[in-house]
Amino acid sequence: LKDIDPVERAVVGQASNRLKDDLEQLIEAKLKEFRDQELRSRLLLEKIDVTLPGKTVLSGTRHPLYLVMEELENIFLGFGFQIVEGPEVELDYYNFEALNMPPDHPARDMQDSFYITNELVLRTHTSPGQIRAMEKFCPNLPVKIVIPGKVYRRDDDATHSPMFHQIEGLYIGEGVTFADLKGTLMRFARQVFGPEVNVRFRPSYFPFTEPSAEMDVSCVMCGGSGCRTCSDTGWLEILGSGMVHPNVLKAGGYDPEQVTGFAFGMGVERIAMLKYSIDDLRLFFDNDLRFLSQF
Repeated sequence: LKDIDPVERAVVGQASNRLKDDLEQLIEAKLKEFRDQELRSRLLLEKIDVTLPGKTVLSGTRHPLYLVMEELENIFLGFGFQIVEGPEVELDYYNFEALNMPPDHPARDMQDSFYITNELVLRTHTSPGQIRAMEKFCPNLPVKIVIPGKVYRRDDDATHSPMFHQIEGLYIGEGVTFADLKGTLMRFARQVFGPEVNVRFRPSYFPFTEPSAEMDVSCVMCGGSGCRTCSDTGWLEILGSGMVHPNVLKAGGYDPEQVTGFAFGMGVERIAMLKYSIDDLRLFFDNDLRFLSQF
């Protein structure tokens, strides 16, 4: 360009710049064409079969016993109860004596216990929480609590475990009657097993309640017609209950002449076995992921 006439130099320079721009655009277009062609070739070679199963992502699930326990707790919370807890290592006094079972009481033979010392025992039921709650809330009324937790007894077979879970309930107030107990527990049963379930109460014996009753529901397997699960009776026992014994009220600091109350207790495993049609209690504790992952 330096040898060209200055007048023509400007014209040639502009033409050169246009040529350069055109060449760059042509080269970029060709490169894009090459890239697109390469991508199409790769897609044809690396074709993905969308019908193949994807990678399995394993995720944890909550244990079925705690799912059931949470469901039961939520039902009673809806009834106006509050959740309280008690120690698993319990004093003999709270586990037995305060619940109307002095040292020589024959009812102690009904529970094969794990003693740590003469005064300490792994609690055999959640009922000691009743006394502790009454001591805490006395003299306030009403006392309306449920006590979930682990309990321990010397048992181990298809329907028993040395450690299992219970939920205990207690309602103390002025003028509380057996009708209140029946109404509460019948409503509870129908929320757990469905509105069509039938309920019955049978006289029973518990040292800390009087009168006492066990509650049955119509068999969830056969609907009450009779099957192996219910031993052809059409009924399944789910819990024990009764009006709080006067001696228990006294131990908690309340005057049985002024207040009354009812109590009930149930095994969470029992409810879970009926709810999920499980025939062996030990499945809950075997830690078999094939079983646990179904919930």
